[in-house]
Amino acid sequence: MKQLHPRAVWLIFFSRIISWIAIAIFIAMFVAFKFAFELGAIGKSSEDFVGWPFLGWFILTFVILMIVAYLVARLTYHFYRYELTESEYRAEQGIIWKRYISIPYERIQNVDIYRGVIDRLLGLSDLQIHTAGYGAAGAASKFGSEGRLPGLDRQDAELIRDELIKRAKGAKQVI
Repeated sequence: MKQLHPRAVWLIFFSRIISWIAIAIFIAMFVAFKFAFELGAIGKSSEDFVGWPFLGWFILTFVILMIVAYLVARLTYHFYRYELTESEYRAEQGIIWKRYISIPYERIQNVDIYRGVIDRLLGLSDLQIHTAGYGAAGAASKFGSEGRLPGLDRQDAELIRDELIKRAKGAKQVI
């Protein structure tokens, strides 16, 4: 099985940081206000006393979340694998809870390449495989596609897309 492009670690890392920044703010506010309340600063006129603990806790929380996000990104990259077999597209992903995906070529309806801002900055692409019969269940997923390969090199994404479309057409002609 093949792995994603090595720069996919940074794609996963940045997406985690963006989604976890709200968590960092919440934790920092909670700890700073708890700290300020215990010292009796809340209710007094010293407003900047509350601001400095918040800033310190926010920076500490943000640094810890960055380290955790990087470790999660490395592990996600390490455990994300895919392959094109004779009869289907296969992928496996997950650090603790594994997810195994098998999509027979005859079910493939469309293959899209998505390049978001972070993808373009890193020179990567996100390949999305749409299948027949995935309508309502697909709406609950991130992009509404059954198969997804984030963090592919631009040329690799185009080659895999062309190969999947070719195999899907070939499988449908056999049926």
